[in-house]
Formats: sequence, structure tokens, C-alpha cells
Amino acid sequence: MAISVCDIFSVGIGPSSSHTVGPMRAAKRFVESLEEFPAKVQAELRGSLSATGKGHATDRAVILGLVGWDPLTVPLDAKPAAGQVIPPRGKATGPWGAVDFEIRFDNTPVPEHPNCVIFSAWNANGDTLAHGAEYFSVGGGFILSRAEFDAQSRAGDTDDIPHGPAVAAVTDAMPYEFDSADDLLAICENTGKPIWEIILSNEEALHREEGGADYTLKHLDLVWETMQECVTESLAATGILPGGLNVTRRAPQLHKKLLERSPADDGGLAAMEWLNLYALAVNEQNAAGGRVVTAPTNGACGIIPAVMHYAQQFLGGFTPESARRFLLTAGAVGIIIKQNASISGAEVGCQGEVGSASAMAAAGMAELLGASPAQVENAAEIALEHNLGLTCDPVGGLVQIPCIERNAIGAVKSINAARLARLSDGYHHVSLDHVVETMAETGRDMMDKYKETSLGGLAKTMGLAVSQVAC
Repeated sequence: MAISVCDIFSVGIGPSSSHTVGPMRAAKRFVESLEEFPAKVQAELRGSLSATGKGHATDRAVILGLVGWDPLTVPLDAKPAAGQVIPPRGKATGPWGAVDFEIRFDNTPVPEHPNCVIFSAWNANGDTLAHGAEYFSVGGGFILSRAEFDAQSRAGDTDDIPHGPAVAAVTDAMPYEFDSADDLLAICENTGKPIWEIILSNEEALHREEGGADYTLKHLDLVWETMQECVTESLAATGILPGGLNVTRRAPQLHKKLLERSPADDGGLAAMEWLNLYALAVNEQNAAGGRVVTAPTNGACGIIPAVMHYAQQFLGGFTPESARRFLLTAGAVGIIIKQNASISGAEVGCQGEVGSASAMAAAGMAELLGASPAQVENAAEIALEHNLGLTCDPVGGLVQIPCIERNAIGAVKSINAARLARLSDGYHHVSLDHVVETMAETGRDMMDKYKETSLGGLAKTMGLAVSQVAC
């Protein structure tokens, strides 16, 4: 089993990959597994999916999935609308028809994972079609059924933190199999190929039936196009973000100030301020329920687009091929982290989201700066190392405070890490594998209140529990 960069970078809607995109996919997949379209479905959100479910629009996502919508194609104005107060019971309609729904919230997690949704369904005669079907949202929009989750555990992933999901079954072995950054660097040294070429060769095998490497490249083109559209749409938007915190969109006004500012007034830091702008723009679009790229998650979706926009604007010579190289290199780091730790805030805190995205962006930037594979790995290591221990404490259960600004700071770290690594010879005492292992261990040790429950950190200090915010 293997993970594709197409799965690391998927297109969906905000505000969360694990709490919005994943549950929508799980609901759609559950209905697809039934022998007939149900008349009624009950969905029980457990653990973190319940604790921050209102702020992350998990209930809306589940309802949209039940009636046939997919995160990639769902209209942004599909009913129930983003920001709408959703009753615990009701009727929804979509491409597949109408269904009565019941959404239950239970903050008690199932023992195996903090993000679980349990479905039961009945037909029009009241006959049970399914009861207690469990699906796990394991970060970045990835989902596992109970059977897949158990099979993964039997295969050897027995740590408290689940590793990468079974995304694709590979009939023919990939030409370059690796389980760690050290493995990948050894392959690069033996072949003389950069990281992005190694990943693209593996993508050829992963998607052979879908067109091979061309399939992946077309997907990555869509990813970069979506990232650019996200910035453009966000800069044209104004007003207050939904959710009840009354957070004003800052990116449009910041954009206006940067355009009006004289170069003499920027103190030599214009590039960093544009970088901040791009990150804020993407994350504000995500917080508003817009279409974004999980990179590798929605909560951290602004970092990689911001760094790519920075490269396009300030490095020169940035082409569509540059975007592909960036994303393939960044995707390699995402795959390593996903396989050996987690990219889920509910599992390991924000170090798994912003930390992972920052490491991925640093690797992609280092590649564009002409770094060697060892320097690319060093860039990722630096960025991830200096996000270790970062907690996930969304105020009011919303991906707004501190998440939006945190993406801007993470993007700055990415650039700094890439440039620092590029100035070195690639040798360093701490490897990326060491940091990934440390992140996983830190996540296991981290108290649950700091892992996307809104029960600790800023969420508690500001006195805004989820129930106190009009979601």
C-alpha cells in the first residue's frame, strides 16, 4: 500500500480537512456501501469531531456527503449553507435525492482514534440497512473504515498514533520504495536523481491505470491553479468571517496597503509582507468555507500556497514546471511524515499540521533554490524541528484564531529554513527522521485538551468555549 502526492494534495472545502473534508467523504462512502439509498441516516460524531464539530462545520459536511456531494465538486452555496445553524434533525436533498438525518455529538472518543463518525441507516419501511458503521478521519481528508483501520493495525502500525492510510494498492512494485527520509536520500545518491524525479517515477506506478505520471502532473496543475484562484478570490472578498468570533478579513486591506506602499517604506522586508499576505488570504478563504487545497491539511492550507506565490513573485523564472517540482518535493516530505507520524491536529497537535506544512514548503523552496537532496531534507528538518510541541487550540472550535496568523508565521519559517539549509553543505546532526519520530512521541505525550478539542490553550484562556460561540 502507498500514498500518492495526489492524496497529500487534494482539493476540498473549508474549514478543516479532518473535520470537514474527511467526514464528507466518509458519509458519501457510507451511503455508497449500502444496498439501497437510505430514507434516514444517523451520524454520531465522536471525540474531536464532536468537540469542535460545530466550528469546523462537521455536521454540514456529513449532511452534504449523505446526499452525494464530494469535497472537490460540491457547490460552495450547497444547502445547508456555510455558517447556517444546523438542527440535530432534519431533511437534506442533493444529487442522490432526499434523506432524513440525525446528527449526534459525543465528546468521548473511541479508544482507537480521536476522530470517529458512526453511521446507522434505515430504508423507507424502517428496515435497518446498516448499524454502527465506523469511519475514522485520520488527517488531511484521509479516511479509513473500521475494517481498513483494523487491517492497518494488524499490518504493524500499532502505535497510539495511526500511520498513513491505505490509499492505493500497488500491483506492480514502485520503482523506488522508501519508508523514511534516510531511505529516500540513499535512493537519490544511488541514482543521481533529485527527490522530485524519484516521486514522479513512483507516481507512474501508482497511477498506471489512470494515465501514469501524466495523471499526477495534471492533478498538480489543478492544485496550483486552485491555490492561485483561492488567493485571487480572497483578496476580492470583504467582511466578517462566519462563526461568531467576528474576525474581520485582513488580507484585502493588507493587499491595498502593500500596493500603495513605497519601496522605501518597507524596511527591506517587502517580500516577507507579501508572503504574510498570501498565507492570510488562503486561510481566510478556508475559514469562510471556500475551496482550498489540503496542503497537507486545511488548517495549514495557507503555508505552501504562500511560499509558492513568494517564489513566483520574487525568485524569477517560476514556471508551471517549477510548481510541479515544488509540489512533488514537498509531497515527498508529506508522505514521510504521514507514514511515520501524523498530519492531524487531533492526533498530535498543530505540530502535525502547521509543522508538517512548513517542512513541506521548506523542502519545495529548497528545490527551487537549487538545493541538493541532502539540503532539501535539511530544510524540511529545520522547519519541522522548530514547530515541535505546537498545540492545536482553536478558539471557539473555529479555524481562525490562532490558525490564520499561524500559517503566516509558518510560511516565514519555511523560507528561512530553506535558505539556511541552502547555505550549508547538507550535513547536520539531527535528521528529518529524528524529528518526525520526536513529533510522534510528543503527540502521544500531549494532553488531549491541546489536540483540537478547544479545551485548552488560547481557547480556554480567552474564555470562549465552543458552546459560547454562535456556530
